[in-house]
Amino acid sequence: MRQILHCLTCRYKERRWDLKQLIGSGGMPSSHSATVTALAMAVGFQEGFGGPLFATALILACVVMYDATGVRLQAGRQAEVLNQIVYELPAEHPLAESRPLRELLGHTPAQVIAGALLGIVTAVIGHAIILVCSQI
Repeated sequence: MRQILHCLTCRYKERRWDLKQLIGSGGMPSSHSATVTALAMAVGFQEGFGGPLFATALILACVVMYDATGVRLQAGRQAEVLNQIVYELPAEHPLAESRPLRELLGHTPAQVIAGALLGIVTAVIGHAIILVCSQI
C-alpha cells in the first residue's frame, strides 16, 4: 500500500509516474514492517494469539523490523559516506566514474513504528470485513 501511495504522491507532486517506488525500499511508513505486522495479526486472528504459529509470525515481524532499523539503516548511512568520498575523487581516479550506491535502504524507528501501526490497522480492518461477510 505504501508503494502505491508513494507512486501517486510522486505523480501528483512531480507530474510524472515513478514506478521505481513500487519496489523501492526506505521511506515512511515502512512497508516491510506493515506487511509482517499485518501477517502476524492475521495469523493471530485466524489461529489464535496464544499458538505457536502466531509466535513464529511475531518473531519474524520482530526480526524484519530490527533488521530495517539496524543493519539496513546503517548500510544506507555508509552508502551516503562512500558516495560522498567517490564524488570528491579526482576525475582521473578509476573509481570516479563508478555508479553511486543506493542510500535509502533502511528505516528510522519512527518509520518502522508507523509501518507496524499501519499493519495492525490493515489486519483489523481485514478481519472485520471477513466477520461481516461471514454474517451475510
